[in-house]
Amino acid sequence: MLHSLFKRNYSLLLTGALLLTLTAGFSYKSSVLQEDPELCLSKEEQRMYDLIMAYRKQKKLPPINISAALTKVAQVHARDLSMNKPNNNDECNMHSWSSKGSWTPCCYDSKHAQSQCMWSKPQEIAGFQADGFEIVYGSMDENYIATPDAALAAWKKSPGHHAVIVNSGIWKQRSWKAIGIGVYKNYICVWVASVEDKNIVVKKCGDN
Repeated sequence: MLHSLFKRNYSLLLTGALLLTLTAGFSYKSSVLQEDPELCLSKEEQRMYDLIMAYRKQKKLPPINISAALTKVAQVHARDLSMNKPNNNDECNMHSWSSKGSWTPCCYDSKHAQSQCMWSKPQEIAGFQADGFEIVYGSMDENYIATPDAALAAWKKSPGHHAVIVNSGIWKQRSWKAIGIGVYKNYICVWVASVEDKNIVVKKCGDN
């Protein structure tokens, strides 16, 4: 039954939360901006960030700085999911990564056997010295366009995803210090970490 959820349009997945320990109170300056000076936020990525921050504000939660490193990872993963379809079978879900990039590929399944492969992507791709959590919204339908409004509406209805966004439940003792947003066609990826990234994304795509 579970694998059918991964195949269903607009499916939602959450990292195996209980298995990861993040370090709080640590600040790290990523080098991703020096490596990729063209890193920027699209209009849809900015809206996704604004919607999440506005919702957190309603819950009397502090804003989270937009991390250059986590945004890089989120953007890369959204494109990998859309273009290379690493989740295109009955076992691999949307936390999977294809073999068509400069990263370690892995099939992330319901057993979480490849959890470290996913968690380590911020360090592997962007040099971020911490693991991260990811929530994903999307569809394998290539004609579907994932929108920030639809993503947040779906996450608000999903107890696990909602808990990540508002630091409730098992996340109550966490304090998110960094967030990254990636929106590409039929997928939206959001990464969070409890380690601060001093490099924040301020450039909007299309700005000079």
